[in-house]
Amino acid sequence: MSQLFVKICGITRPDQAEAIAALGVSALGFIAVPNTPRYLSPSAMAGWVGSLPVLKVGVFLDQDPHTITTWVEATGITAVQLHGQESPEDCHRLGELLPGIPRIKALRIRHLADLALASAYTGCVETLLLDAYHPQQAGGTGQTLNWSELAQGSLPLPWILAGGLNPDNIGQALSQVTPNGIDLSSGVEVKPGDKDLGKVQALLQHIRSQGWEIATALPPRIPLPTATS
Repeated sequence: MSQLFVKICGITRPDQAEAIAALGVSALGFIAVPNTPRYLSPSAMAGWVGSLPVLKVGVFLDQDPHTITTWVEATGITAVQLHGQESPEDCHRLGELLPGIPRIKALRIRHLADLALASAYTGCVETLLLDAYHPQQAGGTGQTLNWSELAQGSLPLPWILAGGLNPDNIGQALSQVTPNGIDLSSGVEVKPGDKDLGKVQALLQHIRSQGWEIATALPPRIPLPTATS
């Protein structure tokens, strides 16, 4: 049975976090980007995020690696997602500061050619996330990627599909592309930051009915080729 990593992002409430974790998702995402609808400050995360029994992903946008490190240490975040224009050097530095904390690099995709950006991150992150491009918003827009076009590309790392996914279209998406994971936010919400537990449950039921097993961790990184003499 194939495994699928399932992350529900934009969590803002402890009661919903606990309920969604209990449904069997792989990870919960917490937005650490000020002045965005689903933002949680470090003090708002402290005391409850770290105790959740799943992977806890902090989502950052063009923030200094030292700032991210302070945030992780204060909140109990166990993985970081970089959703801005972070360079491979930024990602590498973050790995030095936070050894053992997985790094997910988000790429905002307009055209198939944008996948070429992925190769620069091969040695400095564990996982990629592909999201739909929006000129003003970095994520949580509800816009979908062109799945049929995306199926023509290839990536050097395990990858997570995001962008406009919901319980009604997840079957169509997974019939066209084969990601290692999926990431949903607005597609399982009543409003920004307020999750619809019924939609999350319907999503998981649909995935399981299609023969998937929900992964308990990020997909393993693809080994780099070994040089031969």
